[in-house]
Amino acid sequence: MTPSYENDDVDPLYFEDDRRKARVFDSHLLRQPLSVLPTHKPIILGAESTVTEAVRAMQAERRGCVLVTEDGTPASKLSGIFTERDVLLKVVGRGRNPAVLPLREVMTPRPEGLPVECSVAYVLNRMSAGGFRHIPVVDVEERPVRVISVRDVVDFLVAHFPREIQNLPAPGAAPPSTREGA
Repeated sequence: MTPSYENDDVDPLYFEDDRRKARVFDSHLLRQPLSVLPTHKPIILGAESTVTEAVRAMQAERRGCVLVTEDGTPASKLSGIFTERDVLLKVVGRGRNPAVLPLREVMTPRPEGLPVECSVAYVLNRMSAGGFRHIPVVDVEERPVRVISVRDVVDFLVAHFPREIQNLPAPGAAPPSTREGA
């Protein structure tokens, strides 16, 4: 069964939720600007801040990363990113003391920043290709504007397919034997 489309410049991808009907994953969705994704003000610290300060800030804001700038303010250039993965691999995994360990020693220096005007597809591409769970968005002067997380992208996609995603049966569960509703 091939659905028809009014707009031939759209290159749809099809995801069948059963054999009777097809749902359309329209590439237009991916061409949306990243401004359609949920917005979170980044946590910004300086390179001399300690890992403990960063972890406490991440816990307080329920975030997975801290952006590091030259002077610890959003008015200066992005110089690094410190993530929950860094806590596990570079701090705890190596027995280092987070109370005295400066971020400059364990952050990822010069992280790739995305331009404000990029698309959702570009965000997904960079996250996938780079293996990033968090990616900073910077202005033309390389100052951090926001952070995009994998969760933000997933929430965006779920919002466009709520019925199809939220009503999926558990793996291995039999589909309902009767229709719901009247």
